[in-house]
Amino acid sequence: MPLDPFRLDGSVALVTGSSAGLGAAIAVALADAGADVAVHGHSRSPAEIEARVRGAGRRGVAFAGDLGDRAVSGRLVDEVVAALGRIDILVNNAGIIRRTPAVDFTDEDWDRVIEVDMTSAFRLARAAARHMIGAGRGGRIINIASLLSFQGGVTVPAYAAAKGGLAQLTKALANEWAAKGINVNAIAPGYMETDNTSALRADATRNTQILERIPAGRWGRPDDVAGAAVFLASSASAYVHGHVLVVDGGWMGR
Repeated sequence: MPLDPFRLDGSVALVTGSSAGLGAAIAVALADAGADVAVHGHSRSPAEIEARVRGAGRRGVAFAGDLGDRAVSGRLVDEVVAALGRIDILVNNAGIIRRTPAVDFTDEDWDRVIEVDMTSAFRLARAAARHMIGAGRGGRIINIASLLSFQGGVTVPAYAAAKGGLAQLTKALANEWAAKGINVNAIAPGYMETDNTSALRADATRNTQILERIPAGRWGRPDDVAGAAVFLASSASAYVHGHVLVVDGGWMGR
């Protein structure tokens, strides 16, 4: 084990959905730990986060594309390898949410959420693993799950299904790839101050109900997840496989 097992010097990471929120915080934390980082965005440019990666003294490249488009998820890993020479860390963070009662939930919204939140994560993990196995160096794959990997939620049937599936996918891939030196794990953030929770935080009743259940007494912030990502990306987690690490201010223990 290296002198500092949390350092990522010499590694190349791809963080999807890293133009803002959790993904941005994770990308910057990986760069601060020594990794070169490919950032990615769709509805918002990742250029600012790319600049922060370079400001940390690391190589940074930015990619744009809709992960609901299979042509994009099919080529993104190869583009990162072409730009930075390798891939050692994949963080599947990109995700969307649609809030509609189940009886009114459309097939179109269902298909899009499942595609972005779960299917693209599998496609990216598959592509990354092929490179990692071919290079013989192993690697790290980190999926960003959710408390709804364990709970059902309300009016978010596709999101709950996708995040539940992502937790199981994490375990399934870990079973196959652990012996090949690839650690596949997930982080399940609690209630975080991100675009996905803006509707909940704007609802005074729901906001109060949520805060009353969180032992830490506050919403999480993107930086609260960054340390967990560095841990799972580093050699400090070498014997951690197929784990879903909850970062929730104590919500699940309540």
